Amino acid sequence: MSSIIAQEELLKAAEGNAYKLVLLAAKRALEIAEGSNPLVKVAPTDNPGLVALKEIAAGKVKMASSKKRKK
Repeated sequence: MSSIIAQEELLKAAEGNAYKLVLLAAKRALEIAEGSNPLVKVAPTDNPGLVALKEIAAGKVKMASSKKRKK
């Protein structure tokens, strides 16, 4: 069974930046693959990447605040 995750929710969590979304999802998917417990309810067939996206859409995983460099 496939899951549908709203693109708007995912991009909102990554400050509207698709590149940041990919980085966030990849980092969290690696943590899950290495044994970190999922933060949302998942199916046994969900792969770490899908679990990471579900967590991001649910607001359980967020970008760390980045401070802009002063010039």
